[in-house]
Amino acid sequence: MPILNRAAELQQEVAGWRQHLHSIPELLYDVHQTAAFVEERLREFGCDEVVPRIGRTGVVGIIKGNLGDGPTIGLRADMDALPLNEITGKPYASATPGKMHACGHDGHTAMLLGAAKYLAESRNFSGSVAVIFQPAEEGGAGGQAMVKDGMMERFGIERVFGMHNMPGLPVGQFALRPGPIMAATAEFTIKINGKGGHAAMPHGTIDPIVAASQMVMSLQTIASRTIDPIDSVVVSITKFHAGDAYNVIPSQAEIAGTIRTLRTEVGEKARQRMREICEGIAAAHGASVEVDIDVNYPVTFNNPDEAVFAGDIAKSVAGEPQVHTSIQPVMGGEDFSYMLEARPGAFIFIGNGDSANLHNPAYDFNDEVIPHGISYWVKLTETALAR
Repeated sequence: MPILNRAAELQQEVAGWRQHLHSIPELLYDVHQTAAFVEERLREFGCDEVVPRIGRTGVVGIIKGNLGDGPTIGLRADMDALPLNEITGKPYASATPGKMHACGHDGHTAMLLGAAKYLAESRNFSGSVAVIFQPAEEGGAGGQAMVKDGMMERFGIERVFGMHNMPGLPVGQFALRPGPIMAATAEFTIKINGKGGHAAMPHGTIDPIVAASQMVMSLQTIASRTIDPIDSVVVSITKFHAGDAYNVIPSQAEIAGTIRTLRTEVGEKARQRMREICEGIAAAHGASVEVDIDVNYPVTFNNPDEAVFAGDIAKSVAGEPQVHTSIQPVMGGEDFSYMLEARPGAFIFIGNGDSANLHNPAYDFNDEVIPHGISYWVKLTETALAR
């Protein structure tokens, strides 16, 4: 099945929704305008149920098929934006300084709304489809909040599917893999407490900057000397703060960053080694250290059978040469992982073409992707819920 004619017809309308959402970016759970827009559209489409405030500000719409009883599957899109200043110069650019849709969640939401409109019109399936609009993907664990709110049980969702755009992958192409497709994440903050003093008399101080600098370099040995080279791990220091004056050695320094892994036991080992390295270096300098590690999203793990199913759906939409079914895992995190822990399913990437990278102030979702995404969601639903 190529691109659906109806999906192509919907493109302009859905692009209008997308551009409106792009202009009103909201962060984390504070997605009230976006959720209200989603809820209004779902009611217009004639969804059998529209339930707001799942997982605080999430929205779920239920569409029942015309072909009789059957299971319920879930299709998920994320709604929140990022704390960035947009530089695209587009006429629909963010109207809120310091906030922008730099990850394409506006596109994800619009495509799923387009699919919901199509499915509410056609209803050519048995059972039901739950269209899930989630807040707080960007660090707020909105997916976990919706699961904890009983979403899967309340709507009887048996399988769940997600989709994310991928810059650099041509429009019309899809990519996925069975097993781990995105990494588990953890954030850390390390505070080094020394003894401040005059910069001209360092022998009378315990310099936390020197100790912190050694930690920055030594923490890279977690990947190079602690973890098996076959396993994936990324330790990135993204913050380093210390001191306020040219002639003062401060009493404290702070570094922070993230750990990314694809296996639970690798993450545990990396965190243990981080504590050991920091405590050892601090002791060698006569300083003390506080290591605070916040374990965030788990590994996004595609059920093997569902990954094959999702790949076959993508092939039916795009053609087999346009679907990559064994891509390398992406070391970014994704809280769709919580939904995949709760129910079998699969997460797939859809090409955004030659665009700026995600989380970049020059990024913009490519509206040419819209009919491909709608067609994928529709074909997946009608196949998964065939009589």
